[in-house]
Amino acid sequence: MSEIHTLTGQLQIVPALVGGFLFIAGLCSMVIKERLYLSETLLATVFGIIVGPRALNWMDPTTWSSNPLQLTQEFSRYALAIEVMIAGICLPQKYVVREWKSLGVLLLPIMTSMWLVTSAVIKFVFQVPFLHALAIGACAAPTDPVLANAVLKGMFAEAHVPLRLRNILIAESGANDGLGFPFLYFAIYLIRFNAGHAMGAWMYATWAYQILMSVCIGTLVGYIARIALQYSERFRWVDRESFLSSSVTLTLLLVGVCTILGTDDILCCFVAGNSLSWNDWFRIEIEDKGLQETLNAMLSVAFFIYFGAVIPWSEYSEANMLHPWRIVVLIVLVMVLRRLPAMVVLYKFIPAVRTWYDVLFAGWFGPIGVSAVFYAVETVKQLDEHNVTAGRVQETVFPIVSALVFGSVLVHGVSIPLVLMGKHVGTTMARTQSNELPFRIWSRRPKADSDNECDKQTAEESPNLEIAHTQT
Repeated sequence: MSEIHTLTGQLQIVPALVGGFLFIAGLCSMVIKERLYLSETLLATVFGIIVGPRALNWMDPTTWSSNPLQLTQEFSRYALAIEVMIAGICLPQKYVVREWKSLGVLLLPIMTSMWLVTSAVIKFVFQVPFLHALAIGACAAPTDPVLANAVLKGMFAEAHVPLRLRNILIAESGANDGLGFPFLYFAIYLIRFNAGHAMGAWMYATWAYQILMSVCIGTLVGYIARIALQYSERFRWVDRESFLSSSVTLTLLLVGVCTILGTDDILCCFVAGNSLSWNDWFRIEIEDKGLQETLNAMLSVAFFIYFGAVIPWSEYSEANMLHPWRIVVLIVLVMVLRRLPAMVVLYKFIPAVRTWYDVLFAGWFGPIGVSAVFYAVETVKQLDEHNVTAGRVQETVFPIVSALVFGSVLVHGVSIPLVLMGKHVGTTMARTQSNELPFRIWSRRPKADSDNECDKQTAEESPNLEIAHTQT
């Protein structure tokens, strides 16, 4: 009888772990998301910590490559690129132009405020030079579309979050992930050069080349792809499977091209997705098919399992100035101060944010996620490539950002269950209106604000669907 051989290497164990988690989580996905209102990314991160080197040591991504940080950046790059492409596609017709004022306030003063506040907290907690804190804080400035999906999609969002608010937060999370480069390179150039040289390099290398060229490439490629898909669909050259996966293949193309050219691939993918669905044709065609969302959900969960396994727990020690108490203080201050105060001050200049319920929701749910991991590795990469010694930025940026991402996954992942639990406890203890009011921050709002508005926006944005329905 032939000898039986078993393989127990990382190449065999990791697919079993990831596949097993995806299958089991899928079996009870409705319970997790629609009854417990838990985020799959939170469960994936916890699972990654359990099976990672910190606990069971069944998977150790640091052994997969001679450059683990580079592997982390590439994984986060593709997970983020696909997510922002889908975010751009799912926006209504010409949404960026129609909501330019709301997006302008969210992407300029509020994002700048999030960067400066996060940097100030990092300086206060870790006592680092403010310029170094600016580089670390820039990584946590963008909001994350992957984590935002947990509260912007599903039954809870449809029942309690107005469509206009969901759309503006999706648009913001897609756009500001690509716009993290100017904040990051502002600090890096000031570390590398004198002020005059730094400002010149920042203007022409970051804004003119990376940002502007990415917008031009994304707009052009998205437009050409839309025309080509319409032509192929009209003459029946493309099958349904290829048509539905076209956005993913377009993402891979753009990431490759932009990486070769050295431009902003994340922003380019968002712009291309928005250009692809500019007239709503592509969005309507794929709206109820679910293939893109399925692929994106699998990739996102896989990334957070990976992230849970690579959190550098050993770095959190007094010797590195990253004592656990400092990390806890950092997470608490950033979660409270990073976004909500700026939203409270500026919400009157954001037409899509109309009520105090909107302010509290939009101000609280600005999660830190995949983009922060991507920019943290980019910081280390840029400083190492140019042989720049910036204090202990290279050593501390990834542990600090990883702690913020884990804190955001945890805090935002349990926020909705805690609010609903508080509402239930309050209702049980007292039935009066005054006792119920504090627990109705997000769940209680005028029904007309959601449903009538959704109907109105759908009627305005998709007149062809109404005509077709009337004819039918």
